[in-house]
This record gives sequence, structure tokens and C-alpha cells, in this order.
Amino acid sequence: MDLGLLYEFEAPQPWGEEHPWGQRNAERKGYHNAIEQIVLADKKGFHTVWCVEHHFREGRSHMPCSEAVLGALSQITKDIRLGFGVTLMPHEFIHPARIAEKVATVDVLSRGRVEWGIGRSTPMEQNAFGVDIPRSKEKLIAATKTVVGMWRDQYYEEDSEFLKFPSRMVTPKPWQDPHPPVWMAASSQESARMAAENGLGLLCFSIMTPLEKLTEIVSAYRAAAANAKPLTGVSTNKVGTYTLVHCAKSRADFERNKLWESMWWWYTTVAEFLLKWEFADLPKEAQEKAFPLLKKQAEGDFDITKFDEEDMVIVGTPEECLKKFLRYEEAGVDQVLCYINFGHLTHEAVLESITLLGDYVIPELKKAGAQRIARNLEHSIASQMAK
Repeated sequence: MDLGLLYEFEAPQPWGEEHPWGQRNAERKGYHNAIEQIVLADKKGFHTVWCVEHHFREGRSHMPCSEAVLGALSQITKDIRLGFGVTLMPHEFIHPARIAEKVATVDVLSRGRVEWGIGRSTPMEQNAFGVDIPRSKEKLIAATKTVVGMWRDQYYEEDSEFLKFPSRMVTPKPWQDPHPPVWMAASSQESARMAAENGLGLLCFSIMTPLEKLTEIVSAYRAAAANAKPLTGVSTNKVGTYTLVHCAKSRADFERNKLWESMWWWYTTVAEFLLKWEFADLPKEAQEKAFPLLKKQAEGDFDITKFDEEDMVIVGTPEECLKKFLRYEEAGVDQVLCYINFGHLTHEAVLESITLLGDYVIPELKKAGAQRIARNLEHSIASQMAK
């Protein structure tokens, strides 16, 4: 199993200064600290850094232009793969030609290190861009086919329900042949099966999902992947899941690093955001089911340590983190996307966490993987000889 990173470029409130300088200074600090952390992660052996595309997210995600960030990273990193996590695909967000152009450009700049994630976002962003929400899944699939066609054909044209596009040469073509691996964001068994049926990698989360439920989603994905009809020229039968991760030399360092305070901030602000911006767009039945939990969470009426105990987050010493990562591997996860910079964690604490994971945990995960491959090979040889 690989370790990756997920970055949203947070600017946690309160900002401490009046507008506009409170926001501006928080964003400047957030961007520059995150870039330094990712450069270190490249040196420490992390597999992929996934950069989100979110719009209008207050405090938690101030990165709407991931292609600019990934383009910059392509020039100051060497090995780490660069993930679009994810590009928002329905046509109202952006013309498919622009997606083809920006993803391929980063792939060329990085000499073939791009991983391409696709998604639909949520009603808060969809409404702002005028997305036809009931048909957003159809549009995601249609736009993805269009982008792949633009990469495949020297001249591409389309006359379809969602797009009228005259014959044009879309440039540049990707570095990877035929194109970068494609992943789809999903949060339910239904959407996980949709990703699998189309031969797409699965990007999901465990931050608010017990490991048992995550295992069910992964199992549904694997079952559907057995009969996949790849939507693109590449089949990506892999599962990546993201969660909050913090590694320290001792749990005694948690308070100094502001870990529990940062986790508390993350969970409460997510609930506040959902209640303010997303709740009204949920079906009535979903509102009635979600409201009590969201209200308790927004008010801080929950036990933060439960998320640690149930492995919904991965925090601890290198030894403790390794054990938790191995449980994720047992659940069928191919890559954990470590959400490592969140809330009020100090920059120094994040750098130390990356260093500890790179120096101690990643080598042990590789060693465990090599041993498992050797055992499987030995079993395969023994089975063949017994026939």
C-alpha cells in the first residue's frame, strides 16, 4: 500500500485581522507552508499529492485552481505523482477542452507524473455554476469521454446532447500514453460501483466512516470492477481513501502540536458548512436523518477520541500509525491519502509528521508489501507443482 497526500490549502478562521488582510495573510501563509511540506514529502517517498478543486469554501479549502499549484510543483519536485483530486466535470463548471488542456499540460511539465481524478462536487458549488444537478452524473461521464477523445484524436469534433464542438486540434497531448490514470470521487456504494463499472480508480474517504463501512464500499467496488467496461483507454482498478493523519514521536506531543484542537476544528467546521450551504438542497428524508448528527457536531457535542479509537483517523507514534495503515490495507485500500495539514496544526508539526512517516512508516509498508508478494508467489508455485 502507498501513502499519498491530500491538500486543500486551508485558511482556518478566525483570521485575527479585519478583511481583507486577515484572509489574504492566512491564504499566503497557507499556500507557502503547504508547498514547502509537499516538497519535503517528495524527498521522503510519498507516492502522490492530490490537490483539490473547490470553490467558495470558507476556511477549509482555498484552492480553486489546482492546475496552477500542480504546474508549480512539477518544477520543484522530482518523483511524487501529481493528482488532480478532482477536476469538476459537468459542463457548466468548465468546457471539456479546458480540462483536456490543463491536465495534459501538467502531465507534459511533470514528464508523466499526473493522476487524473474526476468528480461532480456538491450542491453548494453546483448551484453557483448553474449545474443541472439531476443530470450531473450523465454529464460527468459524457465530459470524461470527450476529454479522452480530445487526447486521442489529432482533430476532435462532437455533436451531442451536451456539447457542440467543431473539428479542432486540442493541444498539448498528454505525456503518458494513452493518458494519465483516471480516478473518480465517490462516497457511497452506488457511486463506487459506478466508478468500478467504468474502469475508474476509486477515491473515497474514511474521516467520518468506520473502517467496517469503508470495507463494504471497497468490496462493492471490487465486485463491480470484475465486469468493468473501461470508459477510457486506461483501466485503474485501485482504491484510494483519505483521512486525517498525524504522526508524532510521542502522544505527549499532541497537545503542543495542537492536534486535538485541530481535529475538533475540522469536524465542527465541516458540520457548520454543511448546515449553512448544503443542508437545504438535501431531500427531506435525508435532512431529517442528517440534522441531529450535524447539529451535535457543529455544537461540538461529540467525543473526538472516538474517531481515533475507531480508525476513522490515523494519529499516533510511527508504530501506532503503521498498525492503523495496515488495517486499511487489509480493508482493500491501495493508497491512503494523508490529510496531514489541517486546522491549527503548526507548520513544524506537519513537517515532523511527514518526516516520521517517510523515514519509518513508508519503508515498513514497502517491506510488508514485498513479503506479501513473495508469499503469494510461493503459494502460486506450490499450487502449480501440485497439479
